[in-house]
Amino acid sequence: MLPNIYPTISKLKTLPLREQPAYRVGRNAAACSLSELLAATIGGAKQIEIAEALLARFNGDLRRIHQAHVQQLASIHGLGESTAVKLKAALALGIRLCQPHEEYPTVNSPADAADLVRYEMSILEQEYLKVIVLSTRNHVLDIVEVTRGSVNSSQVRISEVLRPAVERNAPAIIVVHNHPSGDPSPSPQDIEITRTIREAGKLMDIELLDHLIIGKSNYISLKEKKLGF
Repeated sequence: MLPNIYPTISKLKTLPLREQPAYRVGRNAAACSLSELLAATIGGAKQIEIAEALLARFNGDLRRIHQAHVQQLASIHGLGESTAVKLKAALALGIRLCQPHEEYPTVNSPADAADLVRYEMSILEQEYLKVIVLSTRNHVLDIVEVTRGSVNSSQVRISEVLRPAVERNAPAIIVVHNHPSGDPSPSPQDIEITRTIREAGKLMDIELLDHLIIGKSNYISLKEKKLGF
């Protein structure tokens, strides 16, 4: 059995009601500290101590907390797996809030396409390649994860990139992948795979409308840069 590393009297009990995390979040969540928001999400008598321990473990970095596995979060004394799952869900909801609300939007520009995925993809720690499948009117039919890991011509199977469009009888796609380094500048391999996908798509009457590279806070359209197109 793990020892109780927190004081017998919790910090929550020493605070007046108006200073407790749940009360403050209920009054004005935007004015709360990260510790208060986490404590209110965690709940329980030791919520403040657990929130502080969680922030200490991940150096106060909310992105690292979001990226952590449930078991890593659950290893924080007093947190537990069920609360770790709730915490992961709350952070995922925050990301969804930043994403477009329209379920099946229309893509009219590189910015429209980037907005569909960049909030989620900008915080990923490894490379992912996704395909946005479009109708004849650039209506989004689906967004499909094709591969994760190194995105280059030797690792990516072009048939897998085009498969989502083939299965949906769609005429166009936009390819998106992220650079975990945060720098979206295209590499020679990025340009090469763009050209390869574009040429293969022509043979199947599937148009590659763009290839976007997502960084930490920005993105690059290879179509706009005329790289691989």
